[in-house]
Amino acid sequence: MVLVSAVRDYVTRMLSDIAGMKVLILDSQTVSIISVAFSQSELLQKEVFLVQTIDSNAKEIMTHLKAVCFLRPSADNIQHLKRILHRPRFGEYHLYFSNILKTSHIQILADADEHEVVQQVQEFYADFVAVGPYHFTLNLPSKHMYLLPTVADPQSMQQICDRIVDGISAVFLALKKRPIIRYQRGSEIAQRVAHDVVRLMYEQESAMFDFRRTEVAPLLLVVDRRDDPVTPLLNQWTYQAMVHELLGIKDNKVDLRGIPRVPKDQQELVLSSEQDAFFKANMYENFGDLGMNIKKMVDEFQLKGKSNQNIQTIEDMAKFVEHYPEYRKMHGNVSKHVTMVTEMSRIVDERKLMSVSQTEQDLACNNAGEAAAFEAVMNQLNNEGLAEVDRLRLVMLYALRYEKENSQHLEQLLNRLASRSSKFKAGLVHTLLKQAGVDKRTGDLYGNRNLFNRARNMARGLKGIENVYTQHQPLIFHTIENIVKGWLRDIDYPVVGSQFQQGRPQDVVIFIVGGSTYEEARTVALHNVANTGTRVILGGSVILNSNGFVSDLEEVQLAGQMNAV
Repeated sequence: MVLVSAVRDYVTRMLSDIAGMKVLILDSQTVSIISVAFSQSELLQKEVFLVQTIDSNAKEIMTHLKAVCFLRPSADNIQHLKRILHRPRFGEYHLYFSNILKTSHIQILADADEHEVVQQVQEFYADFVAVGPYHFTLNLPSKHMYLLPTVADPQSMQQICDRIVDGISAVFLALKKRPIIRYQRGSEIAQRVAHDVVRLMYEQESAMFDFRRTEVAPLLLVVDRRDDPVTPLLNQWTYQAMVHELLGIKDNKVDLRGIPRVPKDQQELVLSSEQDAFFKANMYENFGDLGMNIKKMVDEFQLKGKSNQNIQTIEDMAKFVEHYPEYRKMHGNVSKHVTMVTEMSRIVDERKLMSVSQTEQDLACNNAGEAAAFEAVMNQLNNEGLAEVDRLRLVMLYALRYEKENSQHLEQLLNRLASRSSKFKAGLVHTLLKQAGVDKRTGDLYGNRNLFNRARNMARGLKGIENVYTQHQPLIFHTIENIVKGWLRDIDYPVVGSQFQQGRPQDVVIFIVGGSTYEEARTVALHNVANTGTRVILGGSVILNSNGFVSDLEEVQLAGQMNAV
């Protein structure tokens, strides 16, 4: 449980070292960092009786409480602390920062502590949201910025790069490792991030990263979302990825408040592999197997409910009371998963997603030919029951696959899309091709650039597909395979600085600028379970679904239109 354990260890030390009743003070980003690692009841067990944000205007004096502040070391937070320390509300202040604190910031805090309430200042490197053992995100705002040229908004671009560098460096400080750094050729932002990370780890803060060296150095690979635009456009059919695609997950929580007939206690649901054994066992299962497993869970719960009805003696009553918390938790868990699967089934039927998804998978994986693909997409566009966004995604997937093959057919599909859609126009497909077309990509997205990859795809096709809806493999699957086998080409993924990658790394962190997906997280998790001797961790600016990716493209299209005015 690498990343989650690292965050939990930091926070446990933070809260256990301070005896007595505590208030936990967080900022908008550390709220997310804490919430995915700890439940409210766990915080309560550590004597945290109040949680507040740093920008709160509360004025009540509570000197009996000790304030534990866990904050990002940003200029805004330092100013908030300066204001708080001028008129302290709590008896003690223990300051913990999620990353490296500037000397100038320490001086500001020292000058502000006139009442001498600050007991300690420490750095605990949990500057990332550990949504799973091998998956982290930074929840970056303005996530579309990576798609724009630097000159469009140099200040925002610098802020994004700085935040990515902070997140990556915190992961390696938590792991106590210093990596060799490589990036995807052709991506300006991946190159920039990689160079900034090298500058931090090998020059500015070299001593902090001077950990005991392993025989083969770990690898950090910085890649660009645009190298695999297909994965975030596809419908998903495994549990975690499907929930994010159809309902949305934010910090391991699912918000169902806008959905009719959902009971009040089911309107915000926690989906955490750390806190939910059923979810942990089923998060990567396909929708069909998931349905069977939920039925089994419901049957077990009903059996338990029947046994609880048969209370005849004092001993039976005592046994029921003893097991009641477990029974109640099981009831909540059964209700949670049944609610989500019921809602997802409704959406699948309403949007005809099984039919749509089959066409998507054919476009992403099969070599049936351009003519057959054109006919399949045109048939779907003519289907009255399809949602506008599903029509758009099908045309985008066709355009990515066949952009160089038949411009006439693409034009026909774009015209048909425009005639059937009031919201999405052809320009959005052109924006996608401009950003992530074949000439922009480094990796072999469709496995057809060289003889070896074509043969590998053919062999895979001959073996047969276990499930037509989950046959797609994201590009990261082949990237990991190339790393493990030593096939990652220097010309495509150059090394930054004078370091040299010798041998197969045991630890690899792949960071996707622009956002990762839960399908890619599943690929990483399954690789790690297979135990090849190389452990992979996946990170990204955000966690994308198709709506998020399309929204980013719309922002870029809008920015282009505004610049043209």
